[in-house]
Amino acid sequence: MGELRPLGEDLTQESRALALALRELFEGLGVSVRRYAARHRRDPGTFSRYLNGTRLPPWEVIMGIMTDLAEHRGTTVTAEAIELIRGLHGSAFDSSASPMHAAEIIERQLADADHVSRRSTVRGDVLGDALLERQNRIANLEVRLNQMEAILTHEREHAAQLTADHPDVSELLGEREVLRQEVTRLGGELQAAHAQRDAAEARCDLLERQLAAVEHPAALPAAPPLRLPKVLVVDDQPDNLLALTAVLETLDQDLVTVSSGRDALKALLDHEDFAVIIMDVQMPGMDGYETAAHIKRRPRTRDVPIIFLTAMGIDPEHTARGYAAGAVDYISKPFDPWALRAKVAVFTEIHLERRVDS
Repeated sequence: MGELRPLGEDLTQESRALALALRELFEGLGVSVRRYAARHRRDPGTFSRYLNGTRLPPWEVIMGIMTDLAEHRGTTVTAEAIELIRGLHGSAFDSSASPMHAAEIIERQLADADHVSRRSTVRGDVLGDALLERQNRIANLEVRLNQMEAILTHEREHAAQLTADHPDVSELLGEREVLRQEVTRLGGELQAAHAQRDAAEARCDLLERQLAAVEHPAALPAAPPLRLPKVLVVDDQPDNLLALTAVLETLDQDLVTVSSGRDALKALLDHEDFAVIIMDVQMPGMDGYETAAHIKRRPRTRDVPIIFLTAMGIDPEHTARGYAAGAVDYISKPFDPWALRAKVAVFTEIHLERRVDS
């Protein structure tokens, strides 16, 4: 794992060209794959596949290599170098887009969601045991307090001392209060763990439907000819809006495109029946997180699912912030058209099911 693996077999011409360029950049760093991956807290196996062309790296990984190389040489990354590599990256992405590649993307998301579900389930079990132990201790204290009250009541000469000022009673009452505070805290943490587990389980169900949509796209029901469900697309870059429109126009939906968070909020007021919102995270002014928070605060729009489109990669920090803002799904730039169509198709299918039920 320390050295570069040979280039992958059966690579497209575009993937091979990108891999060769990245290998040339990486070799200039003078470190092993394992050491570089550890430096950036990445999996060395995955990073090795980036460099042998068998997996397309996210753009931020490529920029990281270029930035590190410039720092190592004491130079700066030129605009020409960035555009050259960006062109190779875009060409490699276009040539690798396929149902198989889309399934791989969604399967990784499914694995992440399953990990969160299992981790929150284990945490819930631990918290549940701790909560039960505190509740049992409180119950035992209640018994001791009741026994002490009975003894003092029967001893007339000490009856007047049956107050919280009694040293024994005071100590037990203090211990009970501390335990009650712990029960309140643990109960809140347990509720949060259960909510995290339920949200992760919902994502797992959604991602499994998306995988089925990638594998069997013809099985998705067509939307009815009247009242086509709307899809709101939000991105401040005109080229991105054109690309998203080109990918999604093959589906039976009414696309509404806007270029800012404020325009997105206005579109949601002017139109109804949105099945899903696809929103860029990084936008000037009101970014995707802030826009999503506004959408979720409105009773009329808070149930519309949001897919965040991000060039920052999908990592725990960004996904946690996105889910907190109200997103239900993520897809990285440059986006895989098959994966995006599958995600939008499934949200549309769910929207139509709810329309029928109502």
